[in-house]
Amino acid sequence: MTGPRYTALAQTLPATVPFVGPEAQERAMGRAFQARLGANENVFGASPRAIATMKEASDGVWMYADPESHDLRQALARHHGIAPTNIVVGEGIDGLLGYLVRLLVEPGDAVVTSDGAYPTFNYHVAGYGGILHKVPYREDREDLSALIAKAAEVEAKMVYFANPDNPMGTWMSGADIKAAMAALPDGTLLVLDEAYVEFAPEGTAPDLDIEDPRVIRMRTFSKAYGMAGARVGYAMGAADLIRNFEKIRNHFGMNRVSQVGALAALHDQDWLQQTCADVAAARDEISRIAGENGLSAVPSATNFVAIDCGRDGTFAKAVLDGLVARGVFVRMPFVAPQNRCIRVSCGRPEDLRIFAAALPDVLAELG
Repeated sequence: MTGPRYTALAQTLPATVPFVGPEAQERAMGRAFQARLGANENVFGASPRAIATMKEASDGVWMYADPESHDLRQALARHHGIAPTNIVVGEGIDGLLGYLVRLLVEPGDAVVTSDGAYPTFNYHVAGYGGILHKVPYREDREDLSALIAKAAEVEAKMVYFANPDNPMGTWMSGADIKAAMAALPDGTLLVLDEAYVEFAPEGTAPDLDIEDPRVIRMRTFSKAYGMAGARVGYAMGAADLIRNFEKIRNHFGMNRVSQVGALAALHDQDWLQQTCADVAAARDEISRIAGENGLSAVPSATNFVAIDCGRDGTFAKAVLDGLVARGVFVRMPFVAPQNRCIRVSCGRPEDLRIFAAALPDVLAELG
């Protein structure tokens, strides 16, 4: 009796996910976290209007969702002042990145990213046999000019660039992005991940022609809109590029409840603005807590703050482990020198009080 005949590529890949979820850590510890501040979730929650709409829609969950996400795409098009043909909706940015890599990357194709940037993109590239070329951060920022130069060197099909950045929270002005794109090689697509852009200062998003074939922009309802569990993302780009997603995407990948919830959330911009204000206040409080403990916070345009622990990655991991042992879930960057930091998501005042109480105990224990 024989088993499945796996592809040669699949046999070379590890059976892992890019992140270990807090639930897995809780199962291992045998207890729940007191403060969930590691996954960059929006603990301030989704719009009450969106939640009510999703509850009402649950009665219709026996039906498949509209495979075209028509109503949501129409509303997004009006919101951004573009055509519905410039938008594709998918299962979060993670799902859309998977589709994009499937669409463009064949075994051996070169792809460029930053060393230490969002690992799910790397996961998809590896899964389709692409060759990743990594460029180091410069002063805790993704170095777009260096990424583009590397793309020219290796004839890359794609360059991944997150603005604002995860895991450091730093950002680049839209005008500087637009200027850097002048050097983008022919045939190289800039994947501009804007998951956190609603939290960022005005002018962070570049002013680009939606029909510019050199770029695709990724947005999500997981962060500022507080709907991470609903898995709703969308990409904006030239109509021809978006049309090609129809060849390979999962047309019934979006569920009905998530679609109507995202539509209701989009229509509640007052809630979005209040959430952004709450996040800004939490960023300030995290920075204050860090300073109070002799640590420094990296300026952030996201719903998290990277805290420089002042030593190396080994010490930062010990700080992280100490916080986890005290019931505070946080994460940290994977690659030096950014791994000298821990990354703390913006929480409610009660969450941050727990963090503020735990951090000095951890630091005192480590000496």
